[in-house]
Amino acid sequence: MFKKPGIVWLTSALSVCVLIAWAGCTTAPVTGRYQLNLVSDADATQLGLSSFDSLKKSTPISKDARINAMVQKVGQRIASAVGNDLPDAKWEFVVFESQEANAFCLPGGKVGVYTGLLPITQNEDGLATVIGHEVAHATARHGAERMSQELAVKYGGDLLGAGLSAKDPRYGAAFNMAFPTTAKLAVLLPYGRKQESEADRIGLTYMARAGYNPAGAVAFWQRFAAFNKAQGSQNTPSFLRTHPLDDIRIADLQKWQAEAKQAYQPSK
Repeated sequence: MFKKPGIVWLTSALSVCVLIAWAGCTTAPVTGRYQLNLVSDADATQLGLSSFDSLKKSTPISKDARINAMVQKVGQRIASAVGNDLPDAKWEFVVFESQEANAFCLPGGKVGVYTGLLPITQNEDGLATVIGHEVAHATARHGAERMSQELAVKYGGDLLGAGLSAKDPRYGAAFNMAFPTTAKLAVLLPYGRKQESEADRIGLTYMARAGYNPAGAVAFWQRFAAFNKAQGSQNTPSFLRTHPLDDIRIADLQKWQAEAKQAYQPSK
């Protein structure tokens, strides 16, 4: 006896959901949040290493001895504070010459800081805020989680589209047109903002463990908020943003101060 197309689609969808739930069980450090993770650490790390090597070949690296010494100092202290959260990390901290006020950490522990961000960090506490946040993305395996979410959304969309097309091709066509934008606004962007907030919280703990005053994170984000306001980058509606609003980040960092100060050991 042949199954109806809708039953076949439903059975396939349930099978994929069970497989995803079985395969994707990881936990973020500090927050303990359960994560969907369908990408192996080895694959994510290899991608991070190759991307970082390519970036070092294509982007000028700063030769300023003072800046490099400060980034190495802060970076190594944050890396030590990570403990076993990223046991196979291949830590590397590089300062890139760029006017962009940004930084990043690729899977595997490859950290880049752009010189355009340093006037805003101002001091070691500010720099520790940035590096702690970026390192937290790596220890929480946010890159692999983001790839996993995109895969899950794609497979889910394909299954739903196939099921609707089997019922009526017009429904399938309409769904396939609307689904990418809907999935981005309803799933991918909110998860991205959640990851950024989580990296703020984990990074705050790392900088405190490393001996940097967690209150410095609030001061840095207040400076960065003023920078963003001057650049007009706060005009994007919150639901279209990849990052939380600066005011929300500052309020959250203030809320997490008591938690971070429990791990704070002032540097001698």
